[in-house]
Amino acid sequence: MTTVYCTESGARLDVFLTDETDLTRSHIKRLIDGGKVFIGGAAAVKAGQTVKVGDAVSFDDVVESSDILPQDIPLDIIYDDEHIAVINKQRGLVVHPGAGNRSGTLVNALKFKYGDKLSSAYGDVRAGIVHRLDKDTTGLLVIAKTDGAHAELCKQFAERTVKKSYRAVVDGNIRSDNGAIDAPIGRSKNDRLKMAVTKDGRAALTKYAVLERFKNNCYVEFELCTGRTHQIRVHCAHIGHPVSCDKTYGGSAALGASGQLLHSRALEFIHPASGEKMSFVKEEPADFSAALQTLRNSLRECNAAQYKENV
Repeated sequence: MTTVYCTESGARLDVFLTDETDLTRSHIKRLIDGGKVFIGGAAAVKAGQTVKVGDAVSFDDVVESSDILPQDIPLDIIYDDEHIAVINKQRGLVVHPGAGNRSGTLVNALKFKYGDKLSSAYGDVRAGIVHRLDKDTTGLLVIAKTDGAHAELCKQFAERTVKKSYRAVVDGNIRSDNGAIDAPIGRSKNDRLKMAVTKDGRAALTKYAVLERFKNNCYVEFELCTGRTHQIRVHCAHIGHPVSCDKTYGGSAALGASGQLLHSRALEFIHPASGEKMSFVKEEPADFSAALQTLRNSLRECNAAQYKENV
């Protein structure tokens, strides 16, 4: 079984699961009609019923528990205790098994590192996983080791008390130094593997602040006020400034990174057992830093050339 946690009220069950998973809406309807979808342990009645904040929505996953094998995959562990761990996820690592990714995921690595010392509240496929990052997005993730820690952290995410900030290099120069992108996000009508800004999507709000400007790019800090799939990437593409090297949403490959230059840099939450405020910061990985340095060097050279012309 796979379980996803609802963070806002009012969405149709089938729409919610379509947005939160890689499954099609028609397939989800078949699961519901077949009695294989549960809300808080009770079988869902129909596709159109609504979900509310805190609902645990469970359904049969294509990957069975017995398929989840421990794998010795290197992990950058930032913090570790008996209740939680904080991981700096590397580029190219899928968070949990699913269709097309049955091994080589963060869950496989966690099972090798921690064995059965992971939360199993939401199934073996997502053992310990409280929230996700895209495969090629790097940075901080909190992992739950006990069911109690998992439930408390999910509650904090649902109530939006967890603070997350990201940094990215985007194509072009965003006009304003500070602003917000307020546009609903749903599954793309043209490509179900992608998300898009759609009229019938779920509310999505992203705040941003430009940190540095270059000739053809800018370096930006983002704060997520909602937690939609691919939110920053979709919102950046929507305003005409896709994340650089994001092949899915139209980012330029000029800076040479193997995936989007997007990094989960800061994470703040309340420890689920001690009640202590936990704050973590992890700087960008080497390829991200190298891309920034290339942009800074190019800007200095451009400024020096302009200076010579003006002397």
